[in-house]
Amino acid sequence: MSKTYKIALIPGDGTGPEVIAEGVKVINAVASKTGAKFEFTNFDLGGERYKRTGEILPDSCVEEFKKFDAMYLGAIGHPDVKPGILEKGILLRLRFELDQYINLRPVKLYEGVDCPLKNKEPKDIDFVVVRENTEGLYLGAGGFLKKDTPYEVATQESINTRFGVDRCLKYAFELTKKRNKDKKLTLCGKTNVLTFASNLWERAFRAMGAKSYPDIALNYVNVDAVCMWMIKNPEWFDVIVTDNLFGDIITDLAAMIQGGIGISAGGNINPEGVSMFEPMGGSAPKYTGQNVINPLAAISAGAMMLETLGLEKEAKMVENSMAKSLASGKIKSLAAGKMGMGTNQVGDLIANNL
Repeated sequence: MSKTYKIALIPGDGTGPEVIAEGVKVINAVASKTGAKFEFTNFDLGGERYKRTGEILPDSCVEEFKKFDAMYLGAIGHPDVKPGILEKGILLRLRFELDQYINLRPVKLYEGVDCPLKNKEPKDIDFVVVRENTEGLYLGAGGFLKKDTPYEVATQESINTRFGVDRCLKYAFELTKKRNKDKKLTLCGKTNVLTFASNLWERAFRAMGAKSYPDIALNYVNVDAVCMWMIKNPEWFDVIVTDNLFGDIITDLAAMIQGGIGISAGGNINPEGVSMFEPMGGSAPKYTGQNVINPLAAISAGAMMLETLGLEKEAKMVENSMAKSLASGKIKSLAAGKMGMGTNQVGDLIANNL
């Protein structure tokens, strides 16, 4: 008997339930064509639950998630809840407790999508950012001294371990080898200022490359230069690997050059455990219930989930359908309310073009 993949759904806040519904629609359409089997379980997590019960993420949920094959997230963020409460309490906690140590961000420009860069085409924008997801400044180490006085001191510590750096680098090297595109791995850091943290990254990077991946070209670029080259010559990149903070920043820039947040998907990956996939955009509460939000990022995140589960044929079906649908010109814009069709119609289009 074929395996049934158990997927935990976290529709979340705002337009999250709307986009995740279209992602599930497309996955079910794939299943009907290929015979793949999926079982979806909904989890009520987010702002409304917090307002209703005061709970953010019960311990029982974290343990239950470990029993699933993957997690599929809509959005987290509620206008009635102070920023940071839900994001830290749900997203960051899940990344840390489920050891989702890789944040994976494919950056691909599709035919038919407007790019803000002059004279850049789909062949020029096709790279992946591998961001370390459980260390660095996001661990929350630091504190205040003499808070709310004229002599206040605030510290925030970046914590990088050789173990954490090495496993992130290994994932990036293996991905570069698997992509078999330019076979070029770029380390993004700041060695001229972060003389301890970035130095560890660069030493580990060069040691691993020399020992285990002699056929992969190694490049080091400071983070400010990465931002510059991403705009001027995005075709220069194949795979970029970087720490938590720099990865958070440069992937938003990368999202814009591929057409915007509306098509940008990400994965929080634990290669040995359960991973979580999500659209990069926020909950967009002002569009809730209007059937105008773009679901393509959520659908793309679903394709990432399929690929990570080993369903590469099924993932390619979704990606090809997205490419075909966008090239057709039927989706007029990626912006909410300007697509020329409703959220559910975009989902229908992708499902029908499989």
